[in-house]
Amino acid sequence: MTSNVSRLEPRRTEDGSFSLFSPEVGEGFHSGRGALAEAWSKFVAPAELERWPPGRCLRVLDVCVGTGSNTAALLEAAQHNQLKLEWWGLELDPDPLRLALADGPFRQQWQPAALDILQQLQLPERETGGISRWEHPGLGRGQLLWGDARDQLPALLEEETGRLDLVLMDAFSPSRCPQLWTVEFLGGLAALLAPEGRLLTYCSAAAVRQALVLADLHLASIAAPSGLRKQNHDWSGGTAASPKPLSDAPLLRPLSAMEQEHLCTNAAEPYRDPSFSAERGVILRERQRAQQLAMERGGVEATSSWRRRWGLCGEISNHQ
Repeated sequence: MTSNVSRLEPRRTEDGSFSLFSPEVGEGFHSGRGALAEAWSKFVAPAELERWPPGRCLRVLDVCVGTGSNTAALLEAAQHNQLKLEWWGLELDPDPLRLALADGPFRQQWQPAALDILQQLQLPERETGGISRWEHPGLGRGQLLWGDARDQLPALLEEETGRLDLVLMDAFSPSRCPQLWTVEFLGGLAALLAPEGRLLTYCSAAAVRQALVLADLHLASIAAPSGLRKQNHDWSGGTAASPKPLSDAPLLRPLSAMEQEHLCTNAAEPYRDPSFSAERGVILRERQRAQQLAMERGGVEATSSWRRRWGLCGEISNHQ
């Protein structure tokens, strides 16, 4: 049952859109630039929906639905492009969506169809056996699977391996929620992608990109504002990954020399969770041991050395 008292703190971001901060996790749901701006620039725009002809039904997975901003933005773009969705969402906590829908400005920023679908997803999970469903005559249908995303992924893999057009990955940053950035979990998401499918995320962490490479995906940087402080370099706005090269995508760019070298540092040691059930602390400790072992064996550059070479000293980012 959903409590009327939330552990989450409402925030208004730079673009005026609604977001949340989790004191428990120690991190906000979106960058300071804004929830709406992030949804469009890091998920909807690099999806390039114009790649598909009108009338096509896209198969989409939204990992960590949260307030529903990414889903609503995608729905509106799909409607504009005359596309339908077969949609799945993964989410552990019903509070973010509940709080967002209780916010007047949040409701006003969406068209009626998208707002109606978010309201359908708000149905208490106890009434639907752990699944909230939506259906719209012009936009398709979907289901939100409540619970730990690691528990929900195997069933999706049984039915949808190699069939999804888009995977939107918007979990808390790897240092805060490594459970959803492991080789095993990201490998599962990669297996869901169709040959032309794309996994899109705000995250540009070397450990995450390395895990995607290990899953045999091709990488590109999302050419969107990163929201990070910059000196003499340009942080990417996130990462796109696909079974096929992304060289012809106008809103994406190849990894820069700085980013490529980042993958040769100890920061690129991926998170691992072979049991698919390990707690955060265990995953972090095992990664630290692996990093130390790699440094002892040699051949891996210290991240601190890489940062000095690229003039990144003093800059802090959860995306690294």
